[in-house]
Parts: sequence; structure tokens; C-alpha cells
Amino acid sequence: MVAISSYKPKAQDTLHLQSVWETIDSSSCPHSYNFHMHTNFSDGQLTPSFLVQQAMQIGLKGLAITDHHSIDGYLDAQKLLDKLSQKSNLNNLPHLWTGVEITSEIDEVQVHILGYGFAPEHPALELYLQGTSPQGKDAEAKNVIKSIHQAGGLVVLAHPERYRRPASYLIPLAADLGIDGVETYYSYNNPPIWTPSPVQTKRVQRLASKYKLYNTCGTDSHGLNLLKRV
Repeated sequence: MVAISSYKPKAQDTLHLQSVWETIDSSSCPHSYNFHMHTNFSDGQLTPSFLVQQAMQIGLKGLAITDHHSIDGYLDAQKLLDKLSQKSNLNNLPHLWTGVEITSEIDEVQVHILGYGFAPEHPALELYLQGTSPQGKDAEAKNVIKSIHQAGGLVVLAHPERYRRPASYLIPLAADLGIDGVETYYSYNNPPIWTPSPVQTKRVQRLASKYKLYNTCGTDSHGLNLLKRV
């Protein structure tokens, strides 16, 4: 029997999440796992309900909704999954982790920080879940990373080859700040069939290995199709 003090809801099970990330490769996303997607609670088009339905149709094993500065989409999706789990004829529902995308800064470069598996009610995250980008010191990556860790979560640098400074510059800085992983498998040129961009993937893989970071993947979906970026 699990002690009450050690119990964590599935959405906050970071040990399971880490074990999944250890298996992630170029074929994991978008048909098995997807750790970057948006609903209409931020700048996406899918409702949480349709997102969950589509995730089930795809056959996703695990996912995270990473709306900007909001967990409202996650909360709606979790309610639906809880209802579906009570139906005896539904098996193998996808594992949904808490997730969020926070606009931040590393050395005056605007970046996006992804948080996973955190306790959504934790006070350290309150100011980052208000629907708007943080400002001033609150936007500094060291403070965003610290806050997500305080809430029990894991931290990933999103699409590290999309910024005005290269991944080779930003990832070492993020690693020094305590980041846990990088979004290694990402489709930068948005092809008709989602595919990780090979050149960028190799560069980020090397850096993740050098700094002992997890490799993650996500479609960064904003449209009506979880198998595409937009």
C-alpha cells in the first residue's frame, strides 16, 4: 500500500515521465507521445475535448497540454479523461501530465520554457498561470525554472533552434540554470507530414548528450490537427 505522503496524481508523476523521456527518439512523436500542444485556452484552435478525442484516435500513450501561461485546457482535458476512465469498455487511455509554456528570458534572449508534472495549485507557479507573460525578474529563466522545480515539475527548453541565438549558445546557459531537458525532436519548417528537422535534431541531440539532458518531442500544434504544428 502506498503511503499517503508519497502519493502523486498521475498528472504529476514525474518519475514515470522521466522513464518515458529516456525512451524518446525520432519516431516517438506524433503517434506515441506528444509533449507540446495548445488548446483554445491560449493560442490553439482545438477545444480540450476535441484534443483528447483526437489523441485517443491517434493512439497516443502520453501527452501534455502546454498552453501559454494557463492550465485551464489541461483541467478540462483531465476532467474528460477522468469520466472516460470510469467506462469499463475504455482501456489504454493516454497518460496526461500537467503542462504549461512560459515566455522567459535567457541572457536577454526571449525563449519558451515548458513545465511538466508540476502541482498546479503550488503557490510558486501562481503568477505564471495568469494568462499573460511574466515581466521583469519574474521572466528571468532562472526564476521560471526554480518555480517549476519548487512545484515538483520538470523543465524543458522548447524548440531550441527557433531563437535569435543558436542552441549551442542557449542550451549550455539553460543547463547551468538547472533545466532538465530540451525539445530535441521538433519540426521547424512545418512540412505536410510532421517530421523532426534532421539538421537541427542532430545539433540538439549532441548538446543534450553533452549536458546530460532529457530529449523530448512535441508537435507544437496550434491548429485542428495534432499531427501538425499549424
